[in-house]
This record gives sequence, structure tokens and C-alpha cells, in this order.
Amino acid sequence: MSQHVNMTSNMTCEFSHVDELMKVLELVFYIPIFVFGLILNIAALVVFCGLLRKKTESTIYMMNLALMDLLLLFPLPFKMHATNNKWDPNLQGLCSVLEGLYFYGIYGSIYIIMCIAVDRWVAICHPFKAKELRSPKMAVGACVVVWVLVFAAIFPAMSQLKRHKDPKEPFHCFHEFSKNGWQPAIIISVQVFGFVVPALVVVCCSAKIIWALQQSGQHSSQSRACVKIIYSSLCAFLVPFTPSHLGIFLQFLVHQNVIHDCGAQTSISLFLQIAMCLSNITCCLDAMCYYFIAREVRSTRHKKLTVQQNTVSKTVKYEQISQIPLAQ
Repeated sequence: MSQHVNMTSNMTCEFSHVDELMKVLELVFYIPIFVFGLILNIAALVVFCGLLRKKTESTIYMMNLALMDLLLLFPLPFKMHATNNKWDPNLQGLCSVLEGLYFYGIYGSIYIIMCIAVDRWVAICHPFKAKELRSPKMAVGACVVVWVLVFAAIFPAMSQLKRHKDPKEPFHCFHEFSKNGWQPAIIISVQVFGFVVPALVVVCCSAKIIWALQQSGQHSSQSRACVKIIYSSLCAFLVPFTPSHLGIFLQFLVHQNVIHDCGAQTSISLFLQIAMCLSNITCCLDAMCYYFIAREVRSTRHKKLTVQQNTVSKTVKYEQISQIPLAQ
């Protein structure tokens, strides 16, 4: 997302000081995000794949969200290296794959979080239809659709971001994208389908769920856990992705020559790059969802075991009583 010099109609704006600042800030952001994100998401996969043997809709979505987060985390060390070092021209192919995985992880996470919000909305606001619309198989199907659609959208779009410089020259991976990437059709599609539509779905579903729980007057531990899951999903969605997509829109206005002032362009460039760094924090914020989902599943399983034990206990007592001979 870096741009060293931006040409306007009447002036040249210099961004080298922004790039120098970002070399430091990216390390400050990326190192803790990579370390904690890797630990949290691997732990989540161990819990949801191994420890929680029974797969529910929630655990299936969480497993896929953890996988998306790992896809986002995998390119971060390469991204940190590319910020301070130019790559050999022979690594263009590797760079394209890493860039694709990075954006795949971002938009895959967005759509998995949207699926979680819709799943919760169906379960709570439409309980009678939930038996038809919710099942582990349906959750797997929804996740497969997300993986396929995001792949179909991301990798063709990456071809528009290819650099138009001499392919024999060293280059900065994750930087120096082609101006074709800022075409109105691409940016509008990214903004509408990559953020606005999923954001509206997540916010609307979350608001309806919270309203339904408040109207029901339920204050059980299960309803409280559900509210915590909703708020954590909202946080994991809005906090990382709202600033980055706002920054993309402002940078789009710069490329369309709507914003001419060099000071404003410099501020927008810095804001966008910091926002893109912060968007990676979704890998850590998703851990809140993992925690509350795991607690919910464990609590549900504990209640079922308690009910089964009580049923067995009552059955045994009944059999013992029935064997007592009647008084002669």
C-alpha cells in the first residue's frame, strides 16, 4: 500500500518520510500480532478439532475462522521483510501468492464472521425454522461457499495489482501496486461486497438478536453467553476493518484527483497504512469469539450430562423401589 511519490496535476507529493515511519510501526504492530495470533489460533484449532469432539454449527464456523486467521498471519513475516528489503525479480510469483493469501485471510474472515452472525440470528430469532436451516452440514456448506467465492474474487483481482515496472528490477513485495488496482470498478466492488454488505448483515443480525433477548426477559447464563458472543463478533469485525476500508476509500479519492492537497494526501497515506496494520489485529480479537463459543459448548455439554445422570439416577431409584415386595 506504500506509495513513495504521488503525482497530481500541478505538483509532486513526497511520501518517503511516511514510508520511513511505517518501517518502524509495522514491526511494532506485526511482531506481537503474529506471535499472539499464531498461539491463539493454533490453540483454537486444537480445542475445536480435538477437545470438543462433537461438531456444532458454532465450532465449525470457529474452525474456519481460525484457518482464515492463519492464512492472514502466514504472510506477515514476509511482509515485514519486504518493507525493509527489495526482493529478487525471480520471486514475483511467490510475492503474488503471499499477497493473495493475505487478502484471502482478510476477506475470508469478514465473511465467516458474517455467517456466524446469520447463524445466531436464525437460532435465536427464528427458533422454529432453525431445525430446518441450521445443522453441522449446513454450516460446512456455508463455509465451503465462502472459501470458493473469496478465492474466485481475490485471485483474479490480484492480476490487476501487478506492477508495471521492469520485471527484471528488484521490487518491494506488498508495495508498489499498479494504478489499475485503484480503478473505480475494483474499489467500489471491494468497498460494497468486501465491507459494506457484510457490515450491514453483521450489525443488523446482532441488533435483532440483542433486541430479541432483551424482549424475552431471559437472564440465563446461556443468554448472557450469547450476548457476549455477539458483542465479541461485532468488535472483531468493526474495529479492524472499518478504519482500513475508510482509508482505502480516501486513497481512492486521491487517485481520482478529488483530493489535491499534499498535506491531506500525506495524512491519508499514513492513515491507510496504519489502518491496514491494525486490520491484522482481527487474528487476536477473534480469540474472544473462540473463548465464548468454547464456554458455551462446554456448558451445553455439561447440562446434557447432568440431565442424563439425573435421569439414570431416577431410573435406578424407581427400579429399586419396584423390587421392594408389597406388604402381605
